[in-house]
Amino acid sequence: MSGTVTGVSCDSEHRFSKPQRGSIRLIVGLGVEGDAHLGVTVQHLSRIKRDPTTPNFRQVHLIHAELHDELRGKGFTVEAGDMGENVTTRGIDLLGLPLNARLHLGASAIVEVKGLRNPCYQIDNFERGMLKACLDKDADGNLIRKAGIMGIVIAGGEIKPGDAVRVELPEDPLESLVAI
Repeated sequence: MSGTVTGVSCDSEHRFSKPQRGSIRLIVGLGVEGDAHLGVTVQHLSRIKRDPTTPNFRQVHLIHAELHDELRGKGFTVEAGDMGENVTTRGIDLLGLPLNARLHLGASAIVEVKGLRNPCYQIDNFERGMLKACLDKDADGNLIRKAGIMGIVIAGGEIKPGDAVRVELPEDPLESLVAI
């Protein structure tokens, strides 16, 4: 399974959207250089309040560009970085990846997938109604979270739009992603 990086974003402040960049650098065990969520322990403000010693499994946020396409088709205005993601990809079913899948980004960076992003009310602050559009139900009535995935950096490096993305699956048994 392979795809392409279509956008990279980073912000040193805790804001919902992140400005697009020409490139970003991933740092092993920390996340995106210069990003507000960089750190060994959790950096999301709501999670710091609960337990600031929790390991940071949300170092890198990735969203598939196909979600942006879907949202634009529903009348929303959204581009890479608008939903707070660091990396926007195309051509990979991010939501269908198993726990601990590895995404090889560009020449050397590797992100290990740790879970689904649990979309929150801030999405509606960006554009009213978008939260509902980022949630769905499967045939059995189970909730589907479509707002991307979270991972940790296990190999650092620079990534930029146009870079290749290659998926490396973990050994069996494969575990489905859950919201983190």
